[in-house]
Amino acid sequence: MRILISGASVAGPVLAYWLVRAGFDVTVVERAPAPRKTGGHAVDLFRPAMDIVERMGVLEPIMAGATGTHTLTMHTESGARPAELEFRRIMGAVSDRHVEIMRDDLSEIFHDLTRDDVHYVFGDSITSITPEGGVTFERAAPAAYDLVIGADGLHSNVRRLVFGPESDFTTWIGAYLAVASVPNHLGLDGRVEGVMGVDRTAAIYGAGHLDDARAVFLFRTPRPLDYHHRDVARQKELLREHFGDAGWEVPRILAELDRSPAFYFDSITQLHLDTWSRGRVTLVGDAGYCPGPAVGGSTSLAVVGAYVLAGELAAYDGDHARAFPAYEAELGEYVRRSRTFAVNAARRLVPGGRFELWALNRGVRLVNRLPVALTRAMVQATSKGVRLHDSIVLKDYPALRGAAPRP
Repeated sequence: MRILISGASVAGPVLAYWLVRAGFDVTVVERAPAPRKTGGHAVDLFRPAMDIVERMGVLEPIMAGATGTHTLTMHTESGARPAELEFRRIMGAVSDRHVEIMRDDLSEIFHDLTRDDVHYVFGDSITSITPEGGVTFERAAPAAYDLVIGADGLHSNVRRLVFGPESDFTTWIGAYLAVASVPNHLGLDGRVEGVMGVDRTAAIYGAGHLDDARAVFLFRTPRPLDYHHRDVARQKELLREHFGDAGWEVPRILAELDRSPAFYFDSITQLHLDTWSRGRVTLVGDAGYCPGPAVGGSTSLAVVGAYVLAGELAAYDGDHARAFPAYEAELGEYVRRSRTFAVNAARRLVPGGRFELWALNRGVRLVNRLPVALTRAMVQATSKGVRLHDSIVLKDYPALRGAAPRP
């Protein structure tokens, strides 16, 4: 059975790994000309995803690539004394098994694991999909597949071709995220340092294995901004408009934008589809159910989603008419809870007024002074759904149980 996956970042290679080991013939097509190796931005894997990568045999390289972030120091635009936070106090309340890693490092690990068993096609993209599984490409010759799976992110090409315009399914939750690679002029290693203001936060972080640092910007606007998701020049212009007077190290960071080797900008947007499947096509990860970049644990959700989709396809011997509904039923509650968590997280991460800014600063100070056990208990008691990732129990798929990693 031939399966085509669009997207070679995280969900695509994880899905390909499990499908190949269940006996399917898998091709992955990726628009980028080669695997990305710029590092990307930091993403989180929580316990269910950690359990999956351990089963895949890549826990060791993932742990070796961890950012090791341990401390946050946050200034305020009001000039208040900086607040400092030990990350373990918060992350221990969120998950009892967690790693933070650069997204492209994670993608590279998954690609290296699967490249000998999966046919990867870089520098190409799908242009049409027929109900019977006929696929045309920008460069390659047309081909026929039994199933086509979109693992191509929030701005999914597969979703657009099969389900319709992105605007039909997106819900903007009021904020924007940008990440840029910049010189590590503060000498950060395992630390995040930044500045908070009303409706905006900027920070920079570094890790021992990175040659540079990452600058992160989160900001709110009263209404959606006018730009195209591939118009990088316009995105940088918008960032300067919203942070040009922010103070602290922000002017120096903004001055590096045009020299940045890697830049990311996007709205914090959720996807709401009644179904992720149509005929022989289904979606996985951000392409189908993005809860919101940076706020909803989308990378962990993508890993779990890929595992569940592969498991259901294996369990039903590739019968998509039964496997796709089972996949959606198994993952649906996790997706819905992730959306709720993301909306609440977006509100907390970017203070919407002076009182919220003061309260967040005071809250960070308080958390850092309490015993770790008490901090975890307090966070769990006051943050609805904070352990949503750890509450997910992975289904056991006998058809995948014998899928051992390659020696």
